[in-house]
Amino acid sequence: MLASGANEETGRVGTTRRAGLALGLGLCAQSAWPQAGGAAVRRLTVAAFPAIDKIVLAAEPAWRARFPDVELQAVSRQSTDHHTAMTTSLSTAAGLPDLMALEITYLGRFAQGGGLEDLRTAPFGADALRERYVRYAWEQGRNSRGEQVALPTDIGPGTLLYRHDLLARAGIQEPALIANWDSYVQAGLQIKSRTGAYLMSHARDLKDIMIRSGLRPGEGLHYASDGRVLVNGPRFANAFRLAREVRKNKLDAKVYAWSSDWSEGFRRGAIATQMMGAWLAGHLNAWLAPGTRGLWRAAQLPGDSYAAFGGTFFSIPRGAAAARKPYAWALLQLLTGDKALQLAAFKSHDAFPALLASHEDPFFEEPIAFLGGQPARRLWRDASRQIQAPILHKQDPFAEEVINTELDKVLDRGKDIPTALGDAERLLRQRAHR
Repeated sequence: MLASGANEETGRVGTTRRAGLALGLGLCAQSAWPQAGGAAVRRLTVAAFPAIDKIVLAAEPAWRARFPDVELQAVSRQSTDHHTAMTTSLSTAAGLPDLMALEITYLGRFAQGGGLEDLRTAPFGADALRERYVRYAWEQGRNSRGEQVALPTDIGPGTLLYRHDLLARAGIQEPALIANWDSYVQAGLQIKSRTGAYLMSHARDLKDIMIRSGLRPGEGLHYASDGRVLVNGPRFANAFRLAREVRKNKLDAKVYAWSSDWSEGFRRGAIATQMMGAWLAGHLNAWLAPGTRGLWRAAQLPGDSYAAFGGTFFSIPRGAAAARKPYAWALLQLLTGDKALQLAAFKSHDAFPALLASHEDPFFEEPIAFLGGQPARRLWRDASRQIQAPILHKQDPFAEEVINTELDKVLDRGKDIPTALGDAERLLRQRAHR
């Protein structure tokens, strides 16, 4: 029986994979797997966070079919606590799990250190698997040294979710809403005047999506692959400009994601659109605003933009017990590379699969009742093929704090945009060289 640690966390992006077929099906050659019962390995420990721990639980039947004598133990903590614990374990080489889950927000910090196995090397050989995963997600698992330190399990193609009923009352069709970023804001003016609803929850949301779109090869959100700071350029300037327009025209509700006011705004029809990962539709249906079933629709981001928003990866700590690493690699492949497990995760947790083979399943063609019968998974699948992988940097979390602080100064205190971005650039340059 799989043992799992305590602590549940609601509202986080889930993942799962499938159990069922033989472990080697569709993955690596059977000879690459450790021999069942051939080593004195009796337990594998997986460090995760909700609902990733449930993914491991769902995979247990398939794992037991191949390795009946190797128990799986999931140690689960809240997401922030989990990543803090993994940072400590990697720096001290104490309490290391055999396999760890990492959320994309934290991956850059972990990837640039030396604590994770390069999965291209023996006994892993990850390069043979690269064509099986969404391209941008695979690339996100590489660090600046070219090492493949993580494999993707779920992704978050960006999407625009909008209230179809509010747009109808405002006399706006979807093409006008998403023609470009300026037309999106202009549509918000009409929505507000005719329905009273806000265009979005917070002006910061617009910035968050816009800086994730239009990335060029070698660029991250805040830093280039060569370490250059990228925040004082057209991508950020345009995002700040439109966010300021939103606030100036009172088109945002000034509520933050995951707050009670945020979910209440959805329930009452006070917020007309939300840009986020495709998984948000499932959260709206399940617990954020189930009473709005059928009123929402999904669209691509304005201006033919494509952006990644969220994602989960698995990595093997370099300092973990050597005897268990072949088993950890086997489990990693099962969790990320089994088509049926990936689809089960999608169906149960709205975890959009990183595995390309799962994208051809008829489930992607099915109508989604919450979205008025729209087969929106096809839309999100198309988006996932267009996204450019942002280069991850260990200072990304700090950079996000700096940018948000400067944006608040623009929105609330009238600071001019060139000065705000120039100040952010100077601070990030100083921090990058520490």
